[in-house]
Amino acid sequence: MRNDNDIYNDIGKILFSISPDGAKKVILQAEFVPEGDVCTFLYDYVDADNNTKWFDNDSAQASSDLMDYLIELREFTIVNNLTNGNSIWIGCIVTVDIEKAKINIDFKYEPFIEE
Repeated sequence: MRNDNDIYNDIGKILFSISPDGAKKVILQAEFVPEGDVCTFLYDYVDADNNTKWFDNDSAQASSDLMDYLIELREFTIVNNLTNGNSIWIGCIVTVDIEKAKINIDFKYEPFIEE
């Protein structure tokens, strides 16, 4: 099994590759459905003027790969007993700072994306 840093790097690479021109940051909100086999994705970016804007990811392959990596990250969390006896996270907010080449993932344990 790969380590979590490898998974984070792969997620960051995908988000960087689909980021709109001029984006300083890319933000992915991802939430699994209760069955855990489908994920809702919302994409935003921060432009040069620090405005946050929504964008549409037209790459089905990127979405599929992101889903695979998030499932892998959840499995890593479970296998390595990183839940501290709590439920596994159901979603996350991933922020890729393109200028600093840094990634941050904020895990969510309750539904947070409104339909």
